[in-house]
Amino acid sequence: MKRLISIIVPAFNEELCIEELVRRLKLVFFENQGYDFETIIVENGSTDRTWEILQSVHKQDARFKIVRLARNFRTDGGITAGLDYVSGDACVFLNADLQDPPELITEFIKKWEDGYENIYMQVSKRVGTGPIRTFNSKAFYWLASKLTDHRIPKNASDYRLLDRKVYEAVRSMNERNRFVRGLVAWVGFKSIGIEAERPERFGGESKAHSLKVIDLALKGIFSHSYIPLKMITATGVAISLTSFIALVVCVVTWVTVGVPFAGFGTIVSVIVLAFGSITFMLGIIAEYLGLIYEEVKGRPNFVVSELLGLKSGGEK
Repeated sequence: MKRLISIIVPAFNEELCIEELVRRLKLVFFENQGYDFETIIVENGSTDRTWEILQSVHKQDARFKIVRLARNFRTDGGITAGLDYVSGDACVFLNADLQDPPELITEFIKKWEDGYENIYMQVSKRVGTGPIRTFNSKAFYWLASKLTDHRIPKNASDYRLLDRKVYEAVRSMNERNRFVRGLVAWVGFKSIGIEAERPERFGGESKAHSLKVIDLALKGIFSHSYIPLKMITATGVAISLTSFIALVVCVVTWVTVGVPFAGFGTIVSVIVLAFGSITFMLGIIAEYLGLIYEEVKGRPNFVVSELLGLKSGGEK
């Protein structure tokens, strides 16, 4: 009996990419005829013709099954929705914009057969990416690696193949602040990266705007690390020690030399520094409180509107 590989594809306003994505996935299926495939495309609240195209795709090939969400729940929400419906021996996360080359799935499968349970694309080069986006990515991976004890590898993308026991472990975690890349890293298992270039989008506009990327990066870091909270204590200790040393210096200067200047500028600078530090630390605490607030509300990570080729599942 052939083993089944499930592919999850979140798609938001990808009308220009869907048909090419389907064509290239079919080639991958043909190349790997020793396996059965199913593709669960999560229509993530699109406002273009993505839904109409997906209906046609499903009619032509039942291997392409569709989950339509009630609104956009971002990429991690789309992946989470897809996870609720997969049943394969392995599962692949794949973006619809074709910046994740579908042909790499064949290499993923080979590593899976070699015994690896989490095989991910490690981006060696980003083609057509501006300097700001490149800097954001490098800064995020550097911070994420440092703050999570190197659990999130450098340049590891969401594009990956997971063995059943890995994706079931991720699926069992119902936290509301979803950063799937971090959840996969947290559960562990035998992992390996495959280096590949990330090409330009096949069509349409990128949804990875700087503010959204920064917001996702902050959520990922705060959801998987307590080090920012520890930094508050370290900052407080450092400021206290600096203030004490400065006070000693001022006293010694006053006793030996006298007061050479009025010191208003120094006082104002110290006050501004103190208030800036306090505000920064309160901001970090506020981020963690926001995450706690989302968890306490307990709202689902996605809401399903329609299904094509799938039976109703739970909303997680």
